[in-house]
Amino acid sequence: MRSLALLAAAVLVGCGGGGGGDDVPAPAPTPDPNGARIAAATATATSSANACAPAQPFYWEIGNAAGKLASASVASANDPTAYTATTSMNIASASKWLYSSYFVQRQGGALSDDDVKFLTFRSGYTSFAICLPGQTVQQCVDFLANGTHSDATDGKFAYDGGHMEKHASINGLGALGNDALAAEIRSRLGSDVGLAYSQPQLAGGAVTTADDYARFLRKILGNGLKMHDALGTHAVCTNPLTCATAVSTPIPADLSWHYSIGHWVEDDPTVGDGAFSSAGAFGFYPWIDAGKTIYGILARHDTGGGAAATSVRCGALIRKAWTTATAQ
Repeated sequence: MRSLALLAAAVLVGCGGGGGGDDVPAPAPTPDPNGARIAAATATATSSANACAPAQPFYWEIGNAAGKLASASVASANDPTAYTATTSMNIASASKWLYSSYFVQRQGGALSDDDVKFLTFRSGYTSFAICLPGQTVQQCVDFLANGTHSDATDGKFAYDGGHMEKHASINGLGALGNDALAAEIRSRLGSDVGLAYSQPQLAGGAVTTADDYARFLRKILGNGLKMHDALGTHAVCTNPLTCATAVSTPIPADLSWHYSIGHWVEDDPTVGDGAFSSAGAFGFYPWIDAGKTIYGILARHDTGGGAAATSVRCGALIRKAWTTATAQ
C-alpha cells in the first residue's frame, strides 16, 4: 500500500502538481484578423488633419451580418458632447431607408411601377414642408402644400419628403400618428429594432440609436430583409448639372450619385465606391458597402448647416480605411 501511495505522488508531480520544468506553455493569443483594419479606421476617425476633424464628436461603427466588428466614440476638443451606440437622436433623412425597407418587406420584394416612381422620388409630390408632431400621416399630407402634385417635376428626380408621405397615405398608413406609425414600421423590420417618430414624416421623422440602426443594417446584409436584393435597383440619376431628368438634389454639385429605392448609390464615376447609404441632415450617416459584406454608421446630431455632407466625407474615409487597412 505504501508503494502505491508513493507511485501516486510521483504521477501527480509529473503532471505538474508539484512544479518541475516540464510545464506546457500557454498558447499564444490568436491575433485579431481585423487588427490592421481597426487600427486604420481608428486613426482615420480620430485624425485632426482629415475630413473627420470637422465631424467630431461622433460615434462610429463597422460590422457585418454576424455583428459589430469595430466601434468607438470620438471626442472633440471643442464640443463636450459624447455619442455612443445607445445615444438616441433624430436621424432625419436616414429615415428614408427605414420606410423603403419596410415597404419592400411588406410587398414581398415585388414593387409596382408606381411604387418605384414614388420611392425613387419621381412622383411629382415635391412641395413638402413639415409635419406637426400631433398629426397623422394623412393630416400631414393635407397640411400646407405637402400633398400638392407638380406636373413640372413628375417623372423627374427631385429630393423631397412629399414622395414618401403621399406614398404612405395611399398605402394604408394615413390614419397613423407617431406611436402607431413606429409600431407599423417595426412590424416589418422587426420588433428588436428600436424606433420612434418625432413627427409622422416617413422621410425624416425617425428617432433611434446607432445600435438599433445597425441591427437593421445587419438584417439587410444577412438577407433577413428583402431590401438586400433591392439595393441599387431602379437607380436614377440625380445631378441636375449632368442629367436632364433631375431637378433637385442635396448632394454637392461635383458629385453624380444615383438614387435607388429610398437610398443613395455612391457611384460617382470619379470618386465613388458604389456604397449604398442614406445620410441625414443632422449628420447621421449609415451605409452598406457595394459588395454587401459590411455596414457602417457615423452617428452624431448637428443642426448646423452642412452636417450631412461632413459626415459623408468622414464616413467614406473610415470605410476606405477599413477596406484598405490603411489610415486615410
